[in-house]
Amino acid sequence: MRITIITDNTVYDKKLRSEWGFSALIEVENTPRILFDTGASGEILLYNMSKLNIDSKRIECVFISHDHWDHTGGLEDFLKLNNRVKLYLPEHFSSKLDGKEFIKVKESIKIYENVFSTGELMRIEQSLIVRLDKGLVVIAGCSHPGVGNILKSAAKFGKVIALIGGLHGFREFDLIKNLELVCATHCTQYKEEIKKLYPDRFVEGGSGKIIEID
Repeated sequence: MRITIITDNTVYDKKLRSEWGFSALIEVENTPRILFDTGASGEILLYNMSKLNIDSKRIECVFISHDHWDHTGGLEDFLKLNNRVKLYLPEHFSSKLDGKEFIKVKESIKIYENVFSTGELMRIEQSLIVRLDKGLVVIAGCSHPGVGNILKSAAKFGKVIALIGGLHGFREFDLIKNLELVCATHCTQYKEEIKKLYPDRFVEGGSGKIIEID
């Protein structure tokens, strides 16, 4: 699979722009492309997508982790370019999407073959799970329900090997000691501590970063 970080607080690819927000393109073999969150603004989302040669019309699914501006700000502008996508929202998503059909997610569900949602945890946030042959890759928006709760929910689908996304104030570092890859992005407060503890497994994020996992 390939994860392309479209929007993040920092820049990996100098052609791109950063903002306080997060968005990523999730590509899995034989599976429709998934846009995970839409950053804080349509302007930067679409600018970065253009620079990354990501065609909005080739995206078939949008997965929104939670209803905060820094993850939904680009959604309206994206839907103006592609309103045919399947849209998966946590159950308590409150923003209005006039005229757009969407799927509200409460419990963990299967989205595509080997692609799942954790379900809405603590009435605020869902995370995306991709099952590969060697284990699970979890993509999180801000980890408001807690990394422990997210990993526990994901574990019902198999063994978690990678965690990518915003980890907020996460400090229970032992919870990720057995993961093969950690890419802490966006709102992660203790990024440097995680990097020092697990230097061989830590991957830097940033707008334009591409992570490939076999």
